[in-house]
Amino acid sequence: MSYIRKPKFHHPDLKTNDLGLTRRDYEGTLTTLCGGCGHDSISAAIVQAAADMSLSPHRVAKISGIGCSSKIPSYFLSKSHGFNSVHGRMPSVATGANIANKDLHYVGISGDGDSASIGLGQFCHIVRRRINMLYIVANNGTYGLTKGQLSATADVGSKTKSGEESLYDNIDMATLAIELGASFVARSFSGDKKQLVPLIQAGLSHKGFAFIDVVSPCVTFNNTNFSSHGYKNTWENYISLSQVDFVPMKEEITTSYDPGQDKSITLHDGSVIHLHKAGNDYDPTNKENALQHINKHKKEGEIATGLLYINQSTSDLHELQATVDKPFNLLSNHDLCPGNESLIDINNSFR
Repeated sequence: MSYIRKPKFHHPDLKTNDLGLTRRDYEGTLTTLCGGCGHDSISAAIVQAAADMSLSPHRVAKISGIGCSSKIPSYFLSKSHGFNSVHGRMPSVATGANIANKDLHYVGISGDGDSASIGLGQFCHIVRRRINMLYIVANNGTYGLTKGQLSATADVGSKTKSGEESLYDNIDMATLAIELGASFVARSFSGDKKQLVPLIQAGLSHKGFAFIDVVSPCVTFNNTNFSSHGYKNTWENYISLSQVDFVPMKEEITTSYDPGQDKSITLHDGSVIHLHKAGNDYDPTNKENALQHINKHKKEGEIATGLLYINQSTSDLHELQATVDKPFNLLSNHDLCPGNESLIDINNSFR
């Protein structure tokens, strides 16, 4: 994580929200991600979404695991609560925190490796337990921190920068979330700010488990160019005392297109991804329709984006478990130990 602070000064005429806060008040530390990384667009979208919603930073808990994606919480809401957990174990920490204090807004930030590989089991269970939170996966199809291996979300035929080709069907995080019972499922592109910001706001406002799969290109490793100065060739043919990476600055990829339309995006390496934005006539409340919609466009080589599925009538974990209204972390010793007679009654209820 980065702890490089941004300058505190700002223009005195910056626009403020209902809390009297400017957008700068929702930012975090300076990013250490590669120039042009889609993950920075995700943190910027969260900053804008929270500022526009007049969300109190101290009422937000941001939780992550390990990976480039898990650095994102450093870059937004510096005045909120935060916990950087073990690789793939963010869901357990988020579950425990939510049980202890249900009055906070929980934002989980993960990646395709963190959630679709080592943390796949954890992801499955946090969805089915209906934790009231917004869970964002920054999905780039590669392991950026460990030099670009294929991740479980890489499509069949995808190739790494070293030439490794994916031979397996990918794990589609959106369809998996729908199948497991998530009551809010969306997908977006990190460069489509116009779509991503309102999706984040809707996810933060949704009661229940809200999931957003964000296609976020890795500018460093999602290309297939072979070079004598590439990582693979250098590692195999040279001996050095330390490994030094140089990543040239590149312009961030952005786009905007209308609902119901298709859009082809050319990435930094020349490869192309095909996006499809759900039209205004699309019904996101029908689970079967959502799955068919995703799979239909997947077969056509397109990535279906937008609000894919929503169910506003489900109960969250606290309702299912009938927990007390008072957050657990505020319970007193008397609340937790009401006396011997009460304990006897509880024990008798299990006989």
